[in-house]
Amino acid sequence: MNDRNPGLLRMIRAPFLSSIIAPLVAGTLLSVWITGAFNLAGFLLVLTMGVGLHAATNVYNDIYDTLQGSDRINVHRNEFSGGSGILVDHPDRLPVMRRTARAGLGLAGLAAIGLTLVVKRALWPQLWGLFAVSAFLSKYYTAAPVKLAYRGLGEFFVWLSFGPMAVWVAAVSQNLGWHPLVAAASPATGISTLSILLIGQMIDLPADKATGKWGIAARVGIPKTCLFYLAVQLILVLDLLGLAWKMMPGGLTVLLGAVPYALLLPPIWIRLKRGHGNIADLKAAAKLNVRLHLLFSAMFCAGLAIALFF
Repeated sequence: MNDRNPGLLRMIRAPFLSSIIAPLVAGTLLSVWITGAFNLAGFLLVLTMGVGLHAATNVYNDIYDTLQGSDRINVHRNEFSGGSGILVDHPDRLPVMRRTARAGLGLAGLAAIGLTLVVKRALWPQLWGLFAVSAFLSKYYTAAPVKLAYRGLGEFFVWLSFGPMAVWVAAVSQNLGWHPLVAAASPATGISTLSILLIGQMIDLPADKATGKWGIAARVGIPKTCLFYLAVQLILVLDLLGLAWKMMPGGLTVLLGAVPYALLLPPIWIRLKRGHGNIADLKAAAKLNVRLHLLFSAMFCAGLAIALFF
């Protein structure tokens, strides 16, 4: 990394793109399981669209969280929360970051046009509706005057974007669209990404409160946010159980996605409970939680891929 000239991968926070890749892959695999057909062009285009939108979202979040103060005064920034810090250290990079965010949206728009050519006409309203909402959220999740993350709505829209909306648009790319099994599969990936936000909010709490960024941690405090974190993670596991049941007899492999929870959720919970007033423990929990997110994403998709053979 060149600190004097931050690269593109750092700017778009590339390691976190797994949050959009996982639901797009999962939605595609599930659609193939349902229909028995695979649209390669649709998959590549929806993947391009999703990555472009997520990259734009990450860059816009950095821009507006810095301009509105929360990233500037955050003394607990780390690799898992608090943004990239590029604009804090390099204010002159603002024009480049704006162009990067717009390029991400442009790339996503071109991919959406390509998808229009390879999916059924009846699915166009779903495709363009999902694209329009995603493009709006990419900027106005943090940007004024909407500032959803500052108005206590960030958690819901993170879950929606990386859960139902992402799985749904993947199904559209496979000429399926909304389907009962798509609905059953869609909460899990959104919850997994939401869990990263929740622990990040606990770490960033002083800066968020000082700048009026009213996430759940700022509204109810760290102890209750810990309980909320645990509750949504348990809901994720229940969702996997429900999806496996709906996909029987071959759906048991979907439960591979629950294996990382048996291994990592207990130590994460111990650190969260111990870390109510300890930033070091919260950061350790955040690191483990990102591992949990990555392992869940990989094993959930692997379970869906294996189900194709049963």
